[in-house]
Amino acid sequence: MIEGVAIDGSSTSSSSDKPRRGRRVRMTGAERRQQLLDIGRTLFAAKGFEGTSVEEIAAKAGVSKPVVYEHFGGKEGLYAVVVDREMRQLLDMVTGALTAGHPRELLEQAAFALLDYIESYTDGFRILVRDSPVAQSTGTFASLISDIATQVEDILGLEFKARGFDPKLAPLYAQALVGMVALTGQWWLDVRKPKKAEVAAHLVNLAWHGLDGLEQKPRLIGHRKN
Repeated sequence: MIEGVAIDGSSTSSSSDKPRRGRRVRMTGAERRQQLLDIGRTLFAAKGFEGTSVEEIAAKAGVSKPVVYEHFGGKEGLYAVVVDREMRQLLDMVTGALTAGHPRELLEQAAFALLDYIESYTDGFRILVRDSPVAQSTGTFASLISDIATQVEDILGLEFKARGFDPKLAPLYAQALVGMVALTGQWWLDVRKPKKAEVAAHLVNLAWHGLDGLEQKPRLIGHRKN
């Protein structure tokens, strides 16, 4: 038999002509690290830190346990990076949203920013509101709320001074306002009712008017309506 031709004249295929099986593409170190972060984020949100194991993370990623240790030093290291990223994301969203000059619209923007984060980064928020077993560079969820409050503290101080109030009390009110929005956000995370814009309107209604002066049908004065 001549190569490619059988005795009966029919053609044959050499081994090099056979279709090759697709090779498994090896991830780069950066790609593997991001994969482990994504998997860890999902598992930590669903099961919490204690309920998640290195074995499960590795199995989901299709790697051995040493790979997880190589990238993060263990479950604690992976968790710390996940939490740190989520805190930075939330803080950036809130501080970036504070652009209006009118204090009431600033409250609306802060409320919307937190609710936007909850809606878009649900897993991340679930992780943040849990007690963390390890120290992060940005601290706990309570310290994050404090960081956000600091962003509006100066604005409130100027408003207090203009209205004849003691500007030294601005930090207290900033903590109270931001804390109110954050705790309401935890509740809204599960119920998702009423709609986001309505939640924001009612939060600002309470913050702006107080219980004694609540509007029956609160409205938003900013450009955002959803």
